[in-house]
Amino acid sequence: MLYWLTALSDGGDFFNLFRYITFRAGGAFITSLIFAFIFGKPLINLLRRKQGKGQPIRDDGPEGHFAKAGTPTMGGALILGALIFSTLLWARLDNGFVWLLLFVTISFGAIGFADDYAKVSKQNTAGVPGKVRLGLGFIIAIIAAVAALYLHPVELQNKLALPIFKDTLVNLGFLFIPFALIVIVGAANAVNLTDGLDGLAIMPVMISAGTLGVIAYAVGRVDFTEYLDVHYVPGTGEILIFTMGLIGGGLGFLWYNAPPAAVFMGDTGSLALGGALGAIAVATKHEIVLAIVGGVFVVEALSVIIQVLYYKRTGKRVFLMAPIHHHYEKKGWAEPQIVIRFWIVSLILAMIGLATLKVR
Repeated sequence: MLYWLTALSDGGDFFNLFRYITFRAGGAFITSLIFAFIFGKPLINLLRRKQGKGQPIRDDGPEGHFAKAGTPTMGGALILGALIFSTLLWARLDNGFVWLLLFVTISFGAIGFADDYAKVSKQNTAGVPGKVRLGLGFIIAIIAAVAALYLHPVELQNKLALPIFKDTLVNLGFLFIPFALIVIVGAANAVNLTDGLDGLAIMPVMISAGTLGVIAYAVGRVDFTEYLDVHYVPGTGEILIFTMGLIGGGLGFLWYNAPPAAVFMGDTGSLALGGALGAIAVATKHEIVLAIVGGVFVVEALSVIIQVLYYKRTGKRVFLMAPIHHHYEKKGWAEPQIVIRFWIVSLILAMIGLATLKVR
């Protein structure tokens, strides 16, 4: 919205700053952070009053989690509010990728909100049936995939770009839509599975978003793509503003989510943010890089899949408990120890993901 202030510029004054994506990205970060700090405490108080007993705790979960009973959930609404407000304020609203990301984020956030509401109101961990959540997620992802297809330049439509092998494009043809669907829905659910300890999911989400934001800015500039020898995707530079808004809101949320958490993110936040990461990867043609940068989410999801399949086949478990962060809890690791080590792994993976921009 503020981008339109450039119409008042003569090319050498303050209003000219709004032409620059980096300036507006900084503005989005600050705006989102301030938003989260202003509305964080009032939102938590409201959730505590409305939810009463807070998020229900699994009976078969680690014993340390029973002390968290009564903590309100749906705290992801704080991140989404900050993210949406800052994006609408600072991004160019004539950019299709901005609206694509807002659509995915809000839609998955609505699914998560319904799931959180069902859990809190019924005081059980069932929530919205998994098939319903998955079905709605598929519908959202299909719409997003089709939109991304038409936003991409003709030479990149239906194509899969490979990191390192930069001259290679794999023509997926009609399989591009199912592939994009798997990326978006898979990312949403992987982040959702990771959100099981105080602060565990939000920092890797911010790290992944920051990495993808840098990539989006790079592939949206002709000069950068020529230097890095990556594929140019016009318009993706505005995604940096979205990701900086996410990081600002995420930091504000982490202030209240740091152990011991005053509020949980809930599915409202985890599904929305995971879906957003998947949509960014599809928009920038860096789906495979997302699997690297978001490696923590991939491992968390795989641990659940492996556990379920192996148990059905043999009646035995590979992990003491899945997702894998609970496995380490069962082994006696302290919660902060698990969280911080997962953060460290996320940072390392982010550096590897960024390196793919130059390595060939």
